[in-house]
Amino acid sequence: MLTKSPPANNPVDRLAEAGLAWGEGTYARWAASIGAVAFSLYILLTACTAWFMPDANWDMLPYLAIAEEGAYPSPQALHDYAYSTVKAGVSAGDYKTLTDDGGGFRSHMTDNAADFHSLLGMYRIKFLYAEILSNLSHVVSPVEAMRLVQVFSVLLFGAITLAWLRAEGALALAPVVGAILIMADFGDAARASTPDLLCSALFLGGLFAYVRKQEAATAILLFLAFMARPDNIVFLAIFAVLVIAFRQKAWGALAGFAASFVAYFAISHWAQHPGWWPHLWFSSIEQHYNMDGFEPPFSIAAYLKAFAASVVRAVSVNSWVGVSVLALAGWFGLERAGFRLDRRAGILLAALVLGVLAKFTVFPIHDTRIYFPNLLPPFLLLVAPLTALWTSASQGGRRAALQVFPGDKS
Repeated sequence: MLTKSPPANNPVDRLAEAGLAWGEGTYARWAASIGAVAFSLYILLTACTAWFMPDANWDMLPYLAIAEEGAYPSPQALHDYAYSTVKAGVSAGDYKTLTDDGGGFRSHMTDNAADFHSLLGMYRIKFLYAEILSNLSHVVSPVEAMRLVQVFSVLLFGAITLAWLRAEGALALAPVVGAILIMADFGDAARASTPDLLCSALFLGGLFAYVRKQEAATAILLFLAFMARPDNIVFLAIFAVLVIAFRQKAWGALAGFAASFVAYFAISHWAQHPGWWPHLWFSSIEQHYNMDGFEPPFSIAAYLKAFAASVVRAVSVNSWVGVSVLALAGWFGLERAGFRLDRRAGILLAALVLGVLAKFTVFPIHDTRIYFPNLLPPFLLLVAPLTALWTSASQGGRRAALQVFPGDKS
């Protein structure tokens, strides 16, 4: 049977095809530069929003209080300082939101210095963040000091991410990493005046140092991340156990855990932290107005109720579960394709996954910011096998070396 030959493309089609071919070739030649520039612009934009569009959250008040409590010995004086400082540093509308919720928790704390002071043990434990705010407040206003910490944390986080991608020869993937950060609510973490992003930047630096076998830097940065948010002791403990169990030479990770373990008890005692169960009760079960001497009896029913409520909120409201599942899916797909992490990187990936699960189990709270430090590193660990997969595909299916991550092969 005779068939007609396909008609020749019209000039518009030929022009479009030529344009697409030119764009594809240009991007292929400059992919690394384009990726680095695009990611840098995203980081700079996020840093600008952290400074010009900060989130006025209630935690600002206790954090500012613990930063200067040495200068205000009485609870009333410290309460007045914190509230007056925030009032001077935020808009009138934001201040009203922080201090007036129609007779609820915020309204009560606005009028009760003793109860406000009783909460500070849960914030005082973030020792590094308080010290940084205290020192910066001698140079700029206390609220501006909070914004400076956020801007610095954004820039540090971005710089370490780019350094990691550059070390793996994968700067072309930087826009994809930026998209992952958007999904992980990086912008919200940047705008919030809390120690979460500072902790995440130090934590990411410690993991990058571990991957590069810079043991001293690993120990120092992981310890500093712990000092910013002591709940990272959960990850450090799991990481140390896996390092020992698999006989990995990583004294930096072990030293970071050992220092953090000792500091945890010392700081908890010094900060007059109320303890695990009272803190969990306050955060996930019911806001108690005065934490002095508050010791509710442990209830497995109350714990399970808080756990179930946090699971529902984490899945339906927050993004960290979805981002974590995406990372696990990527790891599984690359493993099935034969492009595996080496032993050192595999131990770290397992510690990151187990760390999230353990942290949620120990302290079931749904907020993404709590788990943010663990969200991006798995994707950065998968960059090397993903790059090897692409290289293999571009060479006509010839498989690259299975062990693609630089490090100890033992």
